[in-house]
Amino acid sequence: MASDWNTSQLPGTTEGLIGISAGVFAGSISLVGFGIDSLIEVTSGVTLLWRMSVDADVQSRERNERLSLRIIGGCFLALALYVVYEAVLDLTRKSAPERSIPGIVLACVSLIVMPILSRAKKIVGKGLGSAAMNADARQTDFCVYLSAILLAGLLLKAAFGWWWADPVAALVMVPVIAKEGFEGLRARNCC
Repeated sequence: MASDWNTSQLPGTTEGLIGISAGVFAGSISLVGFGIDSLIEVTSGVTLLWRMSVDADVQSRERNERLSLRIIGGCFLALALYVVYEAVLDLTRKSAPERSIPGIVLACVSLIVMPILSRAKKIVGKGLGSAAMNADARQTDFCVYLSAILLAGLLLKAAFGWWWADPVAALVMVPVIAKEGFEGLRARNCC
């Protein structure tokens, strides 16, 4: 399982750490939120590896599938709450993040790589008949949307100096994040 984690979760971990680091350095809640989202995807992947390793019987598989979806959903709801809190604080304080070239590059790379990764996950999910893997693929699709929102916020700040673009971009991310959280908690599309 450790070698599986190294190969399958390294890109998400790297993306998450770069996003969080660049976001903290620039003071960008949208970039920090994007980075945390990437780490939630890693959590999702690790949960899937666990789920696949304990698939002894059908009843156990269904229970583990629901648990996997709920863990993922809880992580997304926690992220949505965090992003709302920080974005509202930034808007209230009129807190302007610094321009983040690493964040812009990260969002651009994510817009290229994530659709390819999502397609691969959908193929595997269909082959395994795994709702949790399909949920993980949908999370990767949402990562594409979040990348586009992130890029828009970072570019508006960099090009026009609009201090509010970053927290507004973060708030635009919240419904996307929360929707996945609620679906996961309901263990939708399971079994």
